[in-house]
Amino acid sequence: MKNSIKQTLLLLTGITTCGMFFFAASPQQPAVEKPEGKPWPVPKKVMTITSPIQPQEGILETGKDIWSQQCKSCHGKKGKGDGVKADKLDISCGDFTSKKIQDATDAELFWKMSEGRKPMPSFKGELSDLERWAVVLYTRTLAEDEQ
Repeated sequence: MKNSIKQTLLLLTGITTCGMFFFAASPQQPAVEKPEGKPWPVPKKVMTITSPIQPQEGILETGKDIWSQQCKSCHGKKGKGDGVKADKLDISCGDFTSKKIQDATDAELFWKMSEGRKPMPSFKGELSDLERWAVVLYTRTLAEDEQ
C-alpha cells in the first residue's frame, strides 16, 4: 500500500513538473489584431499648442509613474496596446511605438488624452496639464526602447 501511494505521488509530481515546463516554454500567443477606432480628428486650433515642459529626467519619471497607474492597464507596460484590459475592448488600444502614433504631434496626444472618447476616458479632470504633458513626453521614450 505504501509503495502504491509513493508511486502515485511520484507520478503526479512528474506530471506536474512536465506540465510546468511545457507551459513555461510555450511561446506567447500574439494579441489578436483588432480594428482601429473611427478617425479621431484633432481641432486645428489645438495643433499650435506646444508643451510647456521639456523631457528632463524628473518629468519623464513622473510621466512613467502616471503611465503605470493610469495607462498601462490598456496600453501595456511598453505601449504596445497589450495591457490586461485591452482584450476586453472592441478596438485596438494602439501601439505607441508605431510610426503612426510617434508621428502624431505632442499637441494631438495631449488633446486626445485630455478629451478622451469611448473606450478611453478623459484625463482632463483627473490629471493636471503638467501631468498630462509629462505622460506625452514619456510616450516618446517607448519607441526609443524598441531600438
